[in-house]
Amino acid sequence: MSEEIKSKSGEKKIDESKYSMDTRLIYGKNVSDHWDYQHHVTAPISSSTTFRLDSVDRGAEGFMQFANTKALGDEAPIFIYDRLGEPNKDLLEENLAYIEKGEMAVTFTSGMGAISGVLGILTKTGDEIISHHTLYGCTISLFKNWYTRYNIAVRNVDLTNPENIYNVLNKNSKVIYFETPANPNLDIIDIAAIRKIVDEINKDRSEEDKITIVVDNTFSTSFCQRPIEQGADFVVHSLTKGMGGFGTDMGGAVIGKKIYRDALLLFRKDFGAVLNTRSAWSILTYGLPSLALRQKHIVRSAMRVAEFLDSHPKVEFVNYPGLESFKYHELAKKQMIDFNGNFAPGGLIYFVLKGINAAESKENGKKLMNYIADNAYTMTLAVSLGHTRTLIEHPASMTHSVVPAEKLVERGIDSGGVRISIGLENTDDILLDLDRSLEEI
Repeated sequence: MSEEIKSKSGEKKIDESKYSMDTRLIYGKNVSDHWDYQHHVTAPISSSTTFRLDSVDRGAEGFMQFANTKALGDEAPIFIYDRLGEPNKDLLEENLAYIEKGEMAVTFTSGMGAISGVLGILTKTGDEIISHHTLYGCTISLFKNWYTRYNIAVRNVDLTNPENIYNVLNKNSKVIYFETPANPNLDIIDIAAIRKIVDEINKDRSEEDKITIVVDNTFSTSFCQRPIEQGADFVVHSLTKGMGGFGTDMGGAVIGKKIYRDALLLFRKDFGAVLNTRSAWSILTYGLPSLALRQKHIVRSAMRVAEFLDSHPKVEFVNYPGLESFKYHELAKKQMIDFNGNFAPGGLIYFVLKGINAAESKENGKKLMNYIADNAYTMTLAVSLGHTRTLIEHPASMTHSVVPAEKLVERGIDSGGVRISIGLENTDDILLDLDRSLEEI
């Protein structure tokens, strides 16, 4: 996306398309209709929930503009109230859409807020969602505890084989939803193959019945993968994770076509999942500008840690997209690509320790993490991911505890599986702690 920066006279000054995305992450669009901050090196933080209006007519115009993209056009927005919009969120949304190659972005207070938002505008009572069987635990909880109340069915299948869509497809199917890599086992879904199947299905459907593809890109971040380029209709992020990068601010985002922006804004306003100004400013000021730098280091470290674990005698198997032994390695090489065209397999690793049986494997995993919690300097027993610190957890007991033990295998989760999210530490120090911890089991 080329964006020309103009001087005060309106003449072309800089063609930013000549610069790398790594650099453009720092400068963003630089000039925005949402806020004139050309003389600030860093965008200022807006700390007001309510904005003064010069007249009743201006107030009326502002309400008319809200969730009315066609009416707004290229005009600067009239800010009224934080829940409707404010400068920091609007600037962040512009830059998120810019990075993901989407037409628009709408932010939410969390990743789950974003998931609820996009599925909330795409489905209604009687509709069905086709989902990969391995998902984040809270997404499973959303589907299980709440969508059943609204009579929105969710059909779980193994989407690593895209043809499985046909096993559950019916006239009520409206959304195909998945994560890639999946949480926690790092299944890779072929986005382009899903797109091809959906296009075939949609040929025989009316516009309102067409199926849309929603991809949760949290594990990869926009640095390692941009699903819209592969054929997704929507991308969802938990900005709390790698996009924000520092573990200090929660946030979520939906990125997609501009025609859906107004519905998302209305959903956000009415359900109230509005990203707070301070978090929007932090992600805009710290998270996005450092994204490329952080992810390059994390990917290098993750590769070394995965290779170490893969060769360790106490480890049964390792799932990491960068390993040639990984089942979906070739597919990952095709779609997990950084801004400069390099393979970027991400910073998440999933591994299982050896044991006589599943119970012993699980117990060994528990011992490992308890030892790490008490003795490791560079690894923290905690949920979340994409942090400056390396975080390690046991999905079956923690992030995916919503899944009954007898259903774990159906969800593609090993009861003894360990998920590790690599941080910004010196890789040698992470390996030192891992080696020492594995000696204790």
